[in-house]
Amino acid sequence: MSDLGSDYDEEEQGPYLGEYEGERNEKEERHGKGKATLPNGDTYEGMYEFGKRQGQGMYKFKNGARYMGEYKHNKKHGQGAFIYPDGSKYEGNWVDDQRHGFGTYTYPNSDTYEGEWQSHLRHGQGVYTYKDTGTRYVGTWINGKREGAGELIHANHRFQGGWIADQPQGKGKYLFDIGCEQHGQYVPVEQPQNGDQEDEEAQTVTIPKWRAGEIRAVSEYNPAEELAAAAAAEAEAQQAEEKMEEGVEQAQETPTEGEAPATDAEAAPEEGQEGVPAQTTEGEGEAPAPAEGEESQQDTVEEGGDGGEEAAAPSPVMEEPEEGD
Repeated sequence: MSDLGSDYDEEEQGPYLGEYEGERNEKEERHGKGKATLPNGDTYEGMYEFGKRQGQGMYKFKNGARYMGEYKHNKKHGQGAFIYPDGSKYEGNWVDDQRHGFGTYTYPNSDTYEGEWQSHLRHGQGVYTYKDTGTRYVGTWINGKREGAGELIHANHRFQGGWIADQPQGKGKYLFDIGCEQHGQYVPVEQPQNGDQEDEEAQTVTIPKWRAGEIRAVSEYNPAEELAAAAAAEAEAQQAEEKMEEGVEQAQETPTEGEAPATDAEAAPEEGQEGVPAQTTEGEGEAPAPAEGEESQQDTVEEGGDGGEEAAAPSPVMEEPEEGD
């Protein structure tokens, strides 16, 4: 998606030299139905009110883009469709010349987003569908990024959990079509990223890493309950850990009469003893790799491929110039 073009400003460009055919009011203002050709080659055909575009109309940019929909005080406002020069398309609600409210955006690579918008950005509840694989993200968006509870649905399995800054993070679970679900959590892990030159300093990037937990029978998904339960469990675990540390400190400070204080080796139970969970090796029980063709669409996938969202991120839409008399 690209928003090429600029406003036509009469004060900067000089006197208006375009053409207008249509209705006028007693003050000779454009009022009613009319057609205008602007000096920069853009055209508008539709309704006017007191000299401004108001109501239904079609605006065609000389670069091939066009808007068909409602106007208010010369700005796109209400329901309308905008087709961009690269073939991408937005159909939905506009407020003050910006995508705002509910709408559907189709990207150049045929990925789609259907949901809520705010100030040109995906914001609220929405569904992003990857055309090549059919993978869908269903959940919350904040300022154009996945944030909060969400679900990434693949062909034969899905991930449900929390998202932060467009990446899965925290507790979640994988559900499989065979009737089981694997619980675990995504933790941010830094890994080095080699530079192009040998003398360049190594850079690090943070990626989400899945740490697998127990496997259970499939349960009903409730995003709010899932996140609340995960937060409560994490808080309880933290409290239990703090109490355990306090107990160990007290035991070390006040030895039993006639006994010497236990050494660290004697006080710490062996891994696997009763009451001490065995350490989970990172990656054990990890969700199986997706079927061929799905790898690039796992939970860390960037939205859009070639020509998709990343290649053509939403940007301020073209605005129509002010018209003369």
